[in-house]
Amino acid sequence: MKHAETVTFGGSGLDRAAHERKDVQSLWLDPTVRLIVLWRGKPMVTVDHSKLVTVEVGHDIVADASAEHVYLGRDNGTPVFAIDISAWEPEAFDDTTLDTFLDPSEQAHPTMKDTAVFAELRAIMTHLSPRDAELAATARAIFGWHASHRFCSTCGHLSDFAMGGWQRNCPACARSHFPRTDPVVIMLITRGDSVLVGRSPGWPEGMYSLLAGFVEPGETLEAAVRREVMEESGITVGAVTYLASQPWPFPASLMFGCMGEALDDDITVDVEELEDAMWISRADMHIVFAGQHPVMKPARKGAIAHFLLDNWLSNTLD
Repeated sequence: MKHAETVTFGGSGLDRAAHERKDVQSLWLDPTVRLIVLWRGKPMVTVDHSKLVTVEVGHDIVADASAEHVYLGRDNGTPVFAIDISAWEPEAFDDTTLDTFLDPSEQAHPTMKDTAVFAELRAIMTHLSPRDAELAATARAIFGWHASHRFCSTCGHLSDFAMGGWQRNCPACARSHFPRTDPVVIMLITRGDSVLVGRSPGWPEGMYSLLAGFVEPGETLEAAVRREVMEESGITVGAVTYLASQPWPFPASLMFGCMGEALDDDITVDVEELEDAMWISRADMHIVFAGQHPVMKPARKGAIAHFLLDNWLSNTLD
């Protein structure tokens, strides 16, 4: 796909300036530095969700940030760090929505009243520019990794934040650890003029998507596609081709979009993996995208499933 990198979170060409990670303290003192702010995984954006809000190092909100600042790179030459203020507690807020499928709540820091809010990235990702989306996704993924990998996996000792957030070093056994990304295949499986979709238990009503699953150790992308489709739907897949990839920081995946040719169409659903699976014709998928299908709702914009289905409908997969 010649336009594969137009997928959300990809293709902005951010200069990650990895060679500068060894000396981030001097970068922090650069008067041009800008900071993006996250609270419990939510980036701080304008109230209309159209742009990341950046602040200077001396801004009052920085007082609520942890001491660990992630260096994201240079945005058109300007050094950009991400800070995390998850320890800050908003006044009188309902935290029951924070772990829901798509958190609709927004929070506003008192120093940014009426100018910025913290919003769920999955809900606003299509409103952001490619650069802002990449910065927000990278910051969310890195902070998420630090939150779940604080201890050395070799000896169990508390490890230290290093290299501008791109490494953790163990002071006890000298082992270094690096951010992990889990490879996931997501499959556009076709049979004639129809595509295979499924839904997982617990998904919102009407939500269907392309089948997906984690790549296992010792497995190729092609093998993972065939195995996952067989396990979840009982469908045998023949030829498999790669289409596009998408960083997916929820919490730390890289989605490999693939296309596969089904060799049969008799679905046998694995009820432990899927609640339902079905073939949708191209004509019916146009109805789905128009929001007029009686059962299936359109795929969420910004997700690679929507990207692949949209290009399938438009005959622009090559």
